[in-house]
Amino acid sequence: MIFRTPSRAACTLSVAMVLLVATTLLAQQLESLSGPQTANIAKLVCEMLQANHISHKPINDDISSKMLDEFIKMLDSQKLYFLQSDIDRFNKYRLELDDLVKAGNVDFAGMAHDTLQQRLKERMAVAHTLIDSPHDFTVQETLDIDAKDLPWASTVEVLNERWRKQIKYQLLLIRLEKGLAAEGSAGGHEDKPKDEVKPNPDGKKPVEQDPLKRLHKRYKAIYDNLSKVEPDEIVELYLTSLCLAYDPHSSYMSPRSVREFQIMMSLKLDGIGAALQAEDGYTVVNKIVPAGAAADDGRLKINDKIVAVGNGNAEFVDVVDMKLSKVVDMIRGKAGTKVRLKVMTAATSEVQIYELIRKQVELKSSEVKGEIIDVSTRLKGTKGRIGIVHLPSFYRDFQAAENREGEFKSAARDVKKVLRDFQTQGGVDAVIVDLRYNGGGALKEAIDVSGLFIKDGPVVAVKDQQGEIEVHNDEESTLECDKPLVVITNRLSASASEIFAGMIKDYGRGLLVGDRTTHGKGTVQNVANVGRKLQRLLGAPELGALKLTIQQFYRVNGHSTQQLGVWSDIALPSLMDNMDLGEQFLDNALPFDQIAEMRHRRIAMVPADLTEIRSMSYKRLAASTDFQKTEKDIERFLARKQRKAVSLNEDELRKERVEEEQKTRDKAESSDDLTDGAPIFPDNSYNNEVLSITLDYLKQLGEPKTAKK
Repeated sequence: MIFRTPSRAACTLSVAMVLLVATTLLAQQLESLSGPQTANIAKLVCEMLQANHISHKPINDDISSKMLDEFIKMLDSQKLYFLQSDIDRFNKYRLELDDLVKAGNVDFAGMAHDTLQQRLKERMAVAHTLIDSPHDFTVQETLDIDAKDLPWASTVEVLNERWRKQIKYQLLLIRLEKGLAAEGSAGGHEDKPKDEVKPNPDGKKPVEQDPLKRLHKRYKAIYDNLSKVEPDEIVELYLTSLCLAYDPHSSYMSPRSVREFQIMMSLKLDGIGAALQAEDGYTVVNKIVPAGAAADDGRLKINDKIVAVGNGNAEFVDVVDMKLSKVVDMIRGKAGTKVRLKVMTAATSEVQIYELIRKQVELKSSEVKGEIIDVSTRLKGTKGRIGIVHLPSFYRDFQAAENREGEFKSAARDVKKVLRDFQTQGGVDAVIVDLRYNGGGALKEAIDVSGLFIKDGPVVAVKDQQGEIEVHNDEESTLECDKPLVVITNRLSASASEIFAGMIKDYGRGLLVGDRTTHGKGTVQNVANVGRKLQRLLGAPELGALKLTIQQFYRVNGHSTQQLGVWSDIALPSLMDNMDLGEQFLDNALPFDQIAEMRHRRIAMVPADLTEIRSMSYKRLAASTDFQKTEKDIERFLARKQRKAVSLNEDELRKERVEEEQKTRDKAESSDDLTDGAPIFPDNSYNNEVLSITLDYLKQLGEPKTAKK
């Protein structure tokens, strides 16, 4: 059973993702969509949904209607491609999709994809024409930005006008970038800035900065990718739209998505240890992972382009213009096997052949990390040693655990190691567990991590499809950490994070600091292979997996976190806390629920009255220039939050953009994926306020200083 990161990308496609839909080989794709394997997948997914989803809802007309809406939203969430006539045609199937999909018929997905494909071709031609057309940036007009209430375009002319404003807005944003804003008024292209270039950070190749060329390049890249969608991706989107009609966290995963999920949970993969990205049809090296095959070999460099791949001694396959995911699949392989790469080097543009032996790569940037901060180096006039535990997810290598491998990857094991390292380094006065951006992970890991901070007792209860309630207790009697505890959360701390945070709060084990509340995801998902029996008995190919909501979980106090989340003891101002982030904003979210409180012993490690700690924090916030800026950012954001349109007047937009640059500050406060060498707990106003709160907390507890310097 797992908890997954709440991802709007899992529920909807951005415009950029929509543009990846194929425009060629349609007949072959439709044939593949209607093949027997796809039919089997659809039937099995329907059976599993109806039998195992916690709601026990049948796939009926109501689900059919929601499924249609979800699929259309995936394909065209911004209403920039489909016409009202297309939607009218789709609506004829509104109450028929349930019967079709249960029979294994997914032809509607192919038909909708065909329609989108044609509209995309039309839009690309219009986009390039509009980029080169004159635009008057002095007139007063606006662009609608709230697609939810925007009607579908009734005619091509209406859609063209919508695109004219989109292109104008994109040109404006590029013009307003630092160093690129045109001087004077803009009455067309006669005043556009001359071709400007600036060097890359490595000082080697110039980057074209002309707005028109940049936008043409962007849309050319979009068009080049249109033919690269795979039939299984269309099926994945379509069956996921069925799952999303049940709740926002159920989905169908293709075999490739299953492999990516396994990598995410185990934090390891077999390959060369290089992060790749697509750029102008090339596969470009973006990062070399330490201790990987590429790092050990030393020849492959950042910005090198991989132009061909040979598996073992097989002939090279040209990968220029190949979809990135396919290139990645070709380069990955079993540890110990050979892969050959033809590489166009960034330094000389010469083509070299590198032979590498694949090895297992550990994704250490996404694992638990810890450090001890001497607060006197951050906060003048203070003393103390605070241990920081950065916990990006509750990962667990399920396969290795099932195979009973001794040292499989586990978040709980890594947290335990960090806590023990604190002791070997002289001890700490308090521990801060940073759960910001932690979207969840394995239920088992949430329980085990919780058990490191209490001696015994219940951690969480889960209710299954039959309404049966099972209480999960701390299975380890050893108390790994008895120091005062502060847990930092934000609106993207979800699921397993909420189990841990809720347990800490319910036991009175420590303080919760951060956004007003967490994400509010109180459901448990299980990932089950589709057609496992068919694979085992008949040797059938992999059919993907179904991530299905099968349980709800409850805090020790009996409350679900569903929609409400876990509330902080002390809230700090943040822009994210005022955004529509959380379960309550997701379509088809399950309702809040509660059960009886579980018997447990409260731990007297939180003062009954937090007024003094809150008061001291408020005083510091009021005196902080950075937090004053944050408050102003929040005020501006809330004032603009309800607006439905944005100005296309250059002077007005410039003023807004200067102000909105402040909004990026919150995003830099923390991350769920630390890069190599990055500080675990950066020296900034937000983090330092958490340290100050921790010291106030220690003082009110009267905790003696026991840590050695």
